[in-house]
Amino acid sequence: ESVIAQCPDAEWRVIVALARYGGLRTPSETLALKWSDVDWERNRLTVTSPKTERHGKPHRVVPLFPELRKYLEAAFDTAAEGSVYVVTRYRDAGTNLRTQFHRMIRRAGFKPWERAFHNLRASRQTELADQFPAHVVSSWLGNSPQVAERHYLQTTEDHFRRAVEEPKGGATGGATVVQMVVPHTPATTGEDSQECRETSGKSEILVLSPECGSDGGIPPRGVEPRFSG
Repeated sequence: ESVIAQCPDAEWRVIVALARYGGLRTPSETLALKWSDVDWERNRLTVTSPKTERHGKPHRVVPLFPELRKYLEAAFDTAAEGSVYVVTRYRDAGTNLRTQFHRMIRRAGFKPWERAFHNLRASRQTELADQFPAHVVSSWLGNSPQVAERHYLQTTEDHFRRAVEEPKGGATGGATVVQMVVPHTPATTGEDSQECRETSGKSEILVLSPECGSDGGIPPRGVEPRFSG
């Protein structure tokens, strides 16, 4: 957001937002985006991808995320009447978006990071992977889960912060405590067999085991029944 604040106009802000919040490849997918690709009513973008077209996937549909929509709306409001493409001022082949973007990063007080636009896209993929299934995120960003794992997903400071937070629900961290309950007068269901009941919360599991002796004792074992069926 600090870098976006240093962008000179609405089109540059939408260029950065499309990479950071939409996960679009820049410049290829960003410059190919048309206003007709924006479905304002359904909150979706149809992204044309030259990179995936050769693999038989020329398009993909991306949610119009709230943090992205506001920048698209601002660009739409300032666009010249009859504009076809979302980005019109920076389409010249001689325009070096990377060099200009580095200047904006420096003006915001940061050192330009490597592969500036790629890493904006990688940041978005990492965020989405924490919220949605891998196949869903990959369909939105136009890559495979394997490619995402190798080239996009990142370990962030937020991951470390969440890992060391105290678990909710007390020291058990939500773990279920299982108790063994043996009736005072066990019912006999067969020769040398006895009913034992395991309770966990509101559920109760009936275990038939010859090891439940007549004295009500329970042999040492885990919480799973030793015999199936």
